Amino acid sequence: MKDMNAMKDQKKKPVVITTDSTADISRELQERFQIRIIPLTVTLGEESYLDGVGFTRDDIYARYHADGILPQTAAPGIDAFLDFFGEILQEGCEIVHLDISSELSNICNVARLAAESLEDVHVVDSRMLSSGIALLAIEGAECRDRGMCAEEIAAHLNTLKSKVSTSFVLETLEFMWKGGRCKGVTALGANLLKIRPALEMQDGKLVVCNKYRGKMPGVYRKYITERLTGKKIRPAHIFLTDSGEIDTALLSELEEMIRELSGCREIHRADAGATISSHCGPGCLGVLFIEE
Repeated sequence: MKDMNAMKDQKKKPVVITTDSTADISRELQERFQIRIIPLTVTLGEESYLDGVGFTRDDIYARYHADGILPQTAAPGIDAFLDFFGEILQEGCEIVHLDISSELSNICNVARLAAESLEDVHVVDSRMLSSGIALLAIEGAECRDRGMCAEEIAAHLNTLKSKVSTSFVLETLEFMWKGGRCKGVTALGANLLKIRPALEMQDGKLVVCNKYRGKMPGVYRKYITERLTGKKIRPAHIFLTDSGEIDTALLSELEEMIRELSGCREIHRADAGATISSHCGPGCLGVLFIEE
C-alpha cells in the first residue's frame, strides 16, 4: 500500500499554465495566477521587439501616423518553444499551454510540433484571441489550484472554450485592411459611412456580428448592452479590453455599466498588446466573458 501511495505522489507534478502574448494578460494577473507567457516577435522596419517587452501599442500608432508603416508579427519558432517548455519541465512540472486560434496564426501548430518531442506538455487551441484566451488561462489556473492534473485541465478547457464569448467593436477598419484582414473596398466604404463593425469569434474565426453608427461613446454603450443583456454569465471574471486612445473616464463608466448588467464579482481591465493592436487599431473595445 505504501508503494502504491508513493507512486501516486510521484506521478502528481505541479502544473504550470502557459500561453502566448496575444492573450493580453497583464503582469499583475500573470503573477496572481502564476501564468507564464511566450512572446511573439514584432518587427518594425529593421528593428525587432518581443511583444510586451520594450514596445507598446503607442509606439505602433506613433509610427503609423508618422509614416503609415505597421509592424509585422511572427510566432516563436520551434526552438523557442522547446526552450520555453524545457525550462519549465526541468522544474519538475507539467504544462497546459494555450494559444491564439489556429485559424488566425500558426503559433498553435508550432507549439504542438514542439510538444510532440516532449512529455507532460498539453497544448490547447483556444479558438480565441486576446482576453478570450486569458479567461481560459485563468480557468486553467483555478483548476490547477483545486488539484486537477494537466491532462484533466486540458480536457476541461477544450470543453469550456465553446462557452467563451469573445467580441470587439472597432472604430476603424483601416488597420485590419492594412494588415490584410479585410478588403480595401470594404474598409473604405465602412469608414466613409462611419460604420463601426463588431466582430466575434465563431469556430475559431473572426466574423462580423453587428454594425453600429454614430459616435464611439454611444456605440460602446450599445455594444455592451447587447452583449450582456439576457446572457447567463459566469460571475467570477469579465474582461473589459481596449486598444488605447479611449478616454479613461469613459472606460470607468463602461466598467460600471458592465458590473450592473452582469453582476460580475471581478472585472479585469486589459490593454491590448502590440500584436492585437497592430491589427485592430486604436479605439477598439471588447467585453469578454464565459457563459454558463
